[in-house]
Amino acid sequence: MSVARAAFLGAMRRVAHSVTVATTDGPAGRHGATVSSFCSVSADPPLVLVCLRAESRIAATVRANGAFCVNVLHETGAPLAERFAGRPDAAADRLDGIDAARGAGGAPVLADAVAAFSCRVAEVTCAGTHLVVVGEVLAVAAGEAAPLLYVDGDYAAARGRPHVLSAPGVADADHPR
Repeated sequence: MSVARAAFLGAMRRVAHSVTVATTDGPAGRHGATVSSFCSVSADPPLVLVCLRAESRIAATVRANGAFCVNVLHETGAPLAERFAGRPDAAADRLDGIDAARGAGGAPVLADAVAAFSCRVAEVTCAGTHLVVVGEVLAVAAGEAAPLLYVDGDYAAARGRPHVLSAPGVADADHPR
């Protein structure tokens, strides 16, 4: 028996996530959307995953183009996150007027991104209402600015460098800084 949907959503609201925008461009056109599920999968080879609502325009466009970029937004990026989420009244082309460069694989890399992962679609799996899209990372870009976070239904800024706490009996060498 699965946990109740409301209990699951309530617990997930307590998990902080970096705010990311997935972008794509290619034969099927260009598009971008704010996504909440993004993480690394492997360093050897470099793989990341993003979860996209299966019936969404971004999912169809990423699959057809075979490439995407995950852009981690800067702590001042809440207006961009809202625009790419389709709020309040997003333009038909959410990338129109946005400063972006063509990344490896062709997907737009947002100029204001704290980090960007340009990917080729390596695998797509359906899970519930979403597609889990695994991308082979072709190129990365990373800056020093703090990322925008989303937790408990609101945006938050990550301030300073986090302090690494070691577990008892674990050497500092086990925790790269």
